[in-house]
Amino acid sequence: MGGKYRITGNTYPRMRRPRHRRKLVLSVTAAVVALGLAGWGTLQVIDVFTGGDGQANAAGKPKACPSPSASTPAKILPKPAAIKVNIYNATPRSGLAKAAADELKKRGFAIGKVDNAPAAYDKKVPGTGMLLGGPKAMNDSFSVLATQLPGATQKTDTRKTADIDLIIGTKFKAFSTPAAAATALTALTAPSPAPSSC
Repeated sequence: MGGKYRITGNTYPRMRRPRHRRKLVLSVTAAVVALGLAGWGTLQVIDVFTGGDGQANAAGKPKACPSPSASTPAKILPKPAAIKVNIYNATPRSGLAKAAADELKKRGFAIGKVDNAPAAYDKKVPGTGMLLGGPKAMNDSFSVLATQLPGATQKTDTRKTADIDLIIGTKFKAFSTPAAAATALTALTAPSPAPSSC
C-alpha cells in the first residue's frame, strides 16, 4: 500500500483501552459509596428514634444501668409533738382559733397560746394563713406545720424560742385531711435520688 497508509515501521498505532471499562468502574464505585452513605444514614435515624446511643455491648445486649442511689439522705424533721404552735385568729369569724387548736392537738401538735391576732395582723392576712417563727423554724418546723395548711405564707421574726405562730387568714376553710398531710410529710422526708447516668 502506498500513500498515507503506507507502513514504514517507524511509528506504531496508538492502542488505548476501551472507555466503557473506566465508566463501569466509576459507576460501581459511586454505587458502593452511595449505598454505604444510605446505610449509615439509616442507622443514625434508627438510633435517634430508638434512643440507642451506643449503650449496647459487643454481644448486642443492652448495657446494664446501675440503680439510682440517693444523692441526699432522708431529711429528719421534728415530730408534731415537738412543735409548739400558737394559734391566732386574724378573721372576723369568732371561735376559729379554738377550733383550729383543737384540730391540731388531735394531730399531735403541742398547743401554746390561742387568741385573736395582734393588731399588726388582724384582718391583714389575705390567704389561708401565715406561719411566723424564728430563723431556725424555717427549714424544719415550718415544713411540718405547712403540710397541715398548704398555701400558708412563711415569715421569720427575731424570736429566740422554738414556738411557731399560726395566724389564720381570711381564706382559711379547713386543714388538709390527715392522709394528705401524711403524704406531704413523707414526700418531704424521702431522700432524693441521684440523676441517672444512663
